[in-house]
Amino acid sequence: MARFIVLKRILFFCVVITASQLACFAMAEIKEASNTKEEQKQKVSKTKDGHTQSATVPDAADEPVVTRHSVTVGKTKLSYSAETGMLPLLKDDGTAKASMFYIAYTLDGGDSSRPIIYCFNGGPGASAVWLHLGGLGPKRARVNPDATLPPPPYELVTNHHTILPYADLIFIDPVATGYSRPMKDEKAEQFFGKKPDIEAMSEFIVLYTTQHHRWGSPKYLCGESYGVFRAAGIAEHLQDQHGMFLNGLLLVSGLVDFGTIRTGSTNDLPYSIFLPTLTAVAHFHNRLSADLQQDRQGAMMESRAFASGEYLAALFAGEGLEDGKRKQIASKLSRLTGLSEDIILENRLRISPSTFRKKLLSEDGLICGRYDGRITGRDGDQSSAYPGFDPSYMAALGPLAATMNAYVREELAYENDLPYKVLANVFPWKFEENTYSSTAADLGSAMSKNPHLRVLVMTGRCDLAVPPDAMRFSIDHLEIDPTIKANVSFAEYSSGHMMYLNLPDLEKLGQDVAEFINTSQ
Repeated sequence: MARFIVLKRILFFCVVITASQLACFAMAEIKEASNTKEEQKQKVSKTKDGHTQSATVPDAADEPVVTRHSVTVGKTKLSYSAETGMLPLLKDDGTAKASMFYIAYTLDGGDSSRPIIYCFNGGPGASAVWLHLGGLGPKRARVNPDATLPPPPYELVTNHHTILPYADLIFIDPVATGYSRPMKDEKAEQFFGKKPDIEAMSEFIVLYTTQHHRWGSPKYLCGESYGVFRAAGIAEHLQDQHGMFLNGLLLVSGLVDFGTIRTGSTNDLPYSIFLPTLTAVAHFHNRLSADLQQDRQGAMMESRAFASGEYLAALFAGEGLEDGKRKQIASKLSRLTGLSEDIILENRLRISPSTFRKKLLSEDGLICGRYDGRITGRDGDQSSAYPGFDPSYMAALGPLAATMNAYVREELAYENDLPYKVLANVFPWKFEENTYSSTAADLGSAMSKNPHLRVLVMTGRCDLAVPPDAMRFSIDHLEIDPTIKANVSFAEYSSGHMMYLNLPDLEKLGQDVAEFINTSQ
């Protein structure tokens, strides 16, 4: 009997020990399962001494990081919050197909009645860093006051001309740009195209508006370059698909119809549209005749009149143009561009921006910038017909890329070991086939359906990428009532595509946007 009791106690002890081990093992499994999500977001890399370390790769499942800051505008000190994070793009079953990165600035003490501006750049394939640290946000990358490139390293400075006093700002990176990425097993290419891009950006705007309780806010879009094309489509899509009516569109250095800048065998219109910009750049570099140099505004008026009249008629005539008339047109083009008649005749009266950039200052060994024709550089190949690079693009790329990578980690406390893609390869980008892609009809439709929608078109006089007259032409050809067209206003700046990098233009832009918002709520 005593032996049985001892055996019973031994068996009970074994059961307790085994159960304890199983419980510990189960707890370990639970703990391991809870960490699986974190492990999936970590990549393993090696340090210089050969040890492994995990890399941080957040997605839309992570909480955003909120930091507090202040900025002085004029004589007023403003306190604000910066929210840095991701929002998901959802499939029909509710699972995420992509995480979209954003940085949001909200002024302390504001409420849902305060205006909000959703900002994005273009490309397609550009992140929002250009508008963000170029001119709109509370910080900006320092370049020289005339927008030329300073020596590295580059620094971030306070933007005393930020538009944050007038509206909260949300900077959005489309999928594949910035830190925005598709989810695992999802292809980024599904977002590469006119229609899916507009849908994805619209979905982000609706979700942010909902989660942050901003449906009661006056709402604006600010797009630059291809972002203007995108903004026109988004405005229409938000109205028709989500019932979201906007107060205004801020359209920076862009277009809504590619037929205004892309030439073809039967499309000479862009040569006419670009001509006034060629005149503006030639005037800046003192390459026009004395009478035109003394009166820039008169030179621009003469150029526009010639471009829309005699020059357009000559282009329309094609090879049927008489030799005498051809030489007469070449002479006038030479007067308005600073190029020789020989160069103009060699190019059949059709002066591309690339030819102009290469030839205007060739005697000095200089090329002109594409995004800003005022900025020059040396490509070292005098025999080439086209510039080897764009000095105005380089003047922006270095400072913006360096300061953004530092700013996100060091001031906004957002950890992400993926590279921040200032520009991403998103090609092939899908457009309509057998036509010049356009969102002009979307813009006209959005304005007609919402007669309170205001539009501010902002252009740089020396922009050789998207000339100011591209948008003027499109606005003049919108199929809208004259009373609706009165909602469109224009602001012109002395520099180029990224006019905010030029300090005098940055100051003017801040004033123009403030006035626009105050009159469009």
